[in-house]
Amino acid sequence: MAAEFITKQLELAKSVSSLTWLGAINERGQRAFAEATVPTRKTEAWKYTSLYNLTETGFANAAPAAQAHADVIPGLQALRIVVANGELDTAASDAAALELVVRFRDARPEQQEAIRALLGEVKADRGHLFADLNDASINDGLFVLVEKNQRLEHPLHIVYANTSGDEAFTVNTRLLIALEQGAEATVIEHYSGDDTEAGKQNNFTNAVTEIRVGDNAKLVHYRLQLMAESAFHIGGTFIDLQRDARYEGFHLGMGTTLTRNDVVVNHNVGGSHCQMNGVYVPQNQQVVDFHTCVEHKVAHCTTDEVFRGIMNDKAKAIFNGRIHIHPDAQKTLAELSNKNLLLTNTAEINTKPELEIYADDVQCAHGATVAQLEEKARFYLQSRGISAAEAEVMLSFGFINELLNDLNDEAVGLWLRPQLAKRFGREDTLSAQLTGEL
Repeated sequence: MAAEFITKQLELAKSVSSLTWLGAINERGQRAFAEATVPTRKTEAWKYTSLYNLTETGFANAAPAAQAHADVIPGLQALRIVVANGELDTAASDAAALELVVRFRDARPEQQEAIRALLGEVKADRGHLFADLNDASINDGLFVLVEKNQRLEHPLHIVYANTSGDEAFTVNTRLLIALEQGAEATVIEHYSGDDTEAGKQNNFTNAVTEIRVGDNAKLVHYRLQLMAESAFHIGGTFIDLQRDARYEGFHLGMGTTLTRNDVVVNHNVGGSHCQMNGVYVPQNQQVVDFHTCVEHKVAHCTTDEVFRGIMNDKAKAIFNGRIHIHPDAQKTLAELSNKNLLLTNTAEINTKPELEIYADDVQCAHGATVAQLEEKARFYLQSRGISAAEAEVMLSFGFINELLNDLNDEAVGLWLRPQLAKRFGREDTLSAQLTGEL
C-alpha cells in the first residue's frame, strides 16, 4: 500500500492545474516524490511513528469546495485570513489582511519573482518526503512580505479550516513568510476542524511553511493545531535566521489520529536568537510527533528550546529535539529541555534530546524527564479540601501553564487555556475552575 500511496498522491499532484511560473518547482517535487519510499519503523526518523493508517486510507481525492467555520480569538486585534479546504475564502477574510498577503494565483510579475527567489530555498536539501509532495502539488499559497524597517501593527491570523468530504481527500497548503531588514511581525498559523454529527473528518493536511527572518528582524510565530481527532496532519516548518535576527515560536499539538511536525531552524550568519517553546497534549489513542532540528552554522548565536507534553488514556507522543553545532559555530549558547507527564499507565512517550557538537568553545545543555503526577502534591491539595479529580487536573494544567504565561500575546493565552483545560477537566465545572470562570 505504501507504493500505491505514492502513486496515487503523484497522480493527484499532476491532476491539479498548476501555475506556469511554478512549473519548475512542481517538476522538481514530482521527480523527488516519485523516487521516494514511504518511511517505515526501520527509518530512524520515523521509528516510533507508523504511517500505516495514512497509506491505507490513501486520501487520493482533491479537496471539495467548502465554507468552513473559522474561530476568532477573543480580545486579539488581528488581521484574519481564512483558508477552507485549501482554498482562500475571501468572504470570511479581512479586507486589510487580503491587501497584506499575496496569493500565489494573484501575484504580479515582480511578486512572482520574489516568491520564486525564496520558495523551496529555506527547506532546501532537507530530504523531507512530504515537503517534496507539497512541491509536487503546489498550485497556490500565501506570501507574507514585511518590508525593511516596517512593523505589522496587528498580528496576522491565518486560519486553515477543514471540513469532511464524501471521499477521503488531501489538502496541501503552502505559506511563505519573509521579513526584510529591521522588520517585525506576529503571525499565527491556526489549523482547525471539528468532527460533526454529519461525519468525522476524513482529510489529510500536508502543510509546509517557509520563513526567512532578515537582518535585525523579529518574528513572533504561533503554530496552533486544534484539529478534529479523526484528522491527519503532517507539517514542515523551515526557518532561516540572518544576522541578529530573532525568532520566537510557540508550537501547539492537541493531537489527532496522526500529527507529525518537523521544525528546522538555521542560524546562518551570526548574532541570531531562537526561542522555541511547545506543548503537546494527546488523549484517547491520538499520536503526536515533534521532530525539531536547530542548525548552528556560525558563531555567536543562541537557542533556548522548551517542549512539554502531557499524555492521557492510550495516547502516544514522540519528541526528537536535535541541536547541531557546526565547527565554525564557536561561542554558541544553546539549551534544550523536554519534560513529559504521563497521566495513565497506558500512555506512551518516546523522547530523544540530542546535542551534536563539533566546536570546542560553546555552552550547551539538554535534558528530558518523564514522570507521573506527584503523589505528595496531590495529597497536599486534597488535604486542603480539594477533590482527587480537581487535584489531578490542577496539577496537569499547571505543568504547561508556565509556557502559556510566557506567550507574547496575552489574548492568545487566554483563548488557549479553556481549549487545553477541556483535556484535563472533562467535567465542565472543572474546566471552568481551571480557567477562572467560576
